[in-house]
Amino acid sequence: MKQCSILISVLFVLISCAPEKLPADLLVKNATIYTVNEAFDTANAFVVKDGKILEIGLKPELELKYNTTATFDAKGKTIVPGLFDAHAHFYNLGVALQQVNLVGTESYQDVLQRVQAFYDDRNPNYILGRGWDQNDWATKEFPTKKELDSMFPDIPVALTRIDGHALLVNSKALSIAGITAKTKMEGGEVELANNEPTGILIDTPMRLVYDAMPAPSDDFVTQALLDAQKICFENGLTTINDAGLERSVIEQIDAMQQTGDLQMRIYAMVSTRNPEDIDYYLSNGIYETEKLTVRSVKVYGDGALGSRGAAMRAPYTDKDNHYGAMITSEDSLRALARRIAAAGFQMNTHAIGDSANISVLRVYDEVLKNQTDARWKVEHAQIVSQADFDIFSKNIIPSVQPTHATSDMYWAEDRVGSERIQGAYAYKTLLDKAGIVVLGTDFPVEKVNPMHTFYAAVARKDLENYPNDGFQKKDALSREETLRGMTIWAAYSNFEEARKGSIENGKFADFTVLDRDIMNIPEDSIPKTKVVATFVNGKQVYTSKE
Repeated sequence: MKQCSILISVLFVLISCAPEKLPADLLVKNATIYTVNEAFDTANAFVVKDGKILEIGLKPELELKYNTTATFDAKGKTIVPGLFDAHAHFYNLGVALQQVNLVGTESYQDVLQRVQAFYDDRNPNYILGRGWDQNDWATKEFPTKKELDSMFPDIPVALTRIDGHALLVNSKALSIAGITAKTKMEGGEVELANNEPTGILIDTPMRLVYDAMPAPSDDFVTQALLDAQKICFENGLTTINDAGLERSVIEQIDAMQQTGDLQMRIYAMVSTRNPEDIDYYLSNGIYETEKLTVRSVKVYGDGALGSRGAAMRAPYTDKDNHYGAMITSEDSLRALARRIAAAGFQMNTHAIGDSANISVLRVYDEVLKNQTDARWKVEHAQIVSQADFDIFSKNIIPSVQPTHATSDMYWAEDRVGSERIQGAYAYKTLLDKAGIVVLGTDFPVEKVNPMHTFYAAVARKDLENYPNDGFQKKDALSREETLRGMTIWAAYSNFEEARKGSIENGKFADFTVLDRDIMNIPEDSIPKTKVVATFVNGKQVYTSKE
């Protein structure tokens, strides 16, 4: 009995001397965690408090140290920092979900059937759609308005090409927009046949149609944003760089984030479509909350390669005497760049063709000559002359979309020829020159799935594993480089690397749980990777049903 009393006394002393557990909100355990810190360390557990990473380490140590309200057992799954899409169209994705989905159409007849089915189902006053790509059809020429005029003589129809740089409209839509054979706009084209508009508009004339459309209601915008958020969370994305938003949409995003209805973090590039929006933000300065950053302007240098609107130094190989066009002239780029720099904002400029890229690079290099941390971006940096790669740096950052390479590879060389294609989709070369490359998708131009981005960057193949040796494999990225480009480098390009982009103490607890280890699985298994869960601020915003 005496021995028992002594044992109880010793146990009491040991318990009383044990340190009291610290309070925390969430323990994440039993995971392969890629922190994506500077050393690219791995761990198997971490603790979250007040929406931020509190400590990273091993499960037994953290369980002994912290008393957590909740636990997430990853059961051996892989965790990476919350994924960024560094160039996408979040709001436009939501808008597209309210319209005719023309992605994957195999012919113009297929387009017409989908448009008719949409009209029969919804009976809209204005038919809108997006996603067609004539390069996927047996007949690769642009369609015309003839069939649409026959089907919808009294209802306007506007169908945007998948890249957003060409628009097919019927005669009713042309009439409402005031477009005729005499309409001329710098930086674009109204295609004509027999001195009449064919219904195809390239780049700048598209604005006339958009400006004449009925303004979307607040309810429409709200639903579009919520629909886009759902898809993005399902794909493990926690931060989206929206490449071109109007003030009204930015303010609605902000309001929905403040109420908690919108959890997605948005890095908003202000669209140049409305000059008064530019005036407002450049005058009022950087706007930043925990979930919204407004400190950049999205500018269009030229059009797209698929519609032959990209500005080239020499004619297109597959179209005599056709150079594409600058949407914003170099002089206008320079004037705007000076305004943006003076306001302390970032300039992010769309540049596809080699002529557009050198124009943008020249302007950036000139305007930023006395600045070392501007972090201006060249969006796409798609076709670059060999001599121009050296201008890229951590101050002039390439922002690229790997699935563009694997979508365009079937016809890109036909457009630009065997010499210029060597400087196209050159992601490794850009990384070597700049020291950083940031990755996105440009959705809804491409699919939202970031695992497709990862695979295209690493393997340089499409989802059918074509071509066997990869498309221009010399410009493939390593898996570590790719993950950095989708996380910490993207955060750096947004001036947000101190808050997110890696799993480190003090940063937002944004992370993505994957069903397999993308850093080690066979290459062809990468696109099959599924998102198990998505967390923002330590809160689970998506859970897989599987």
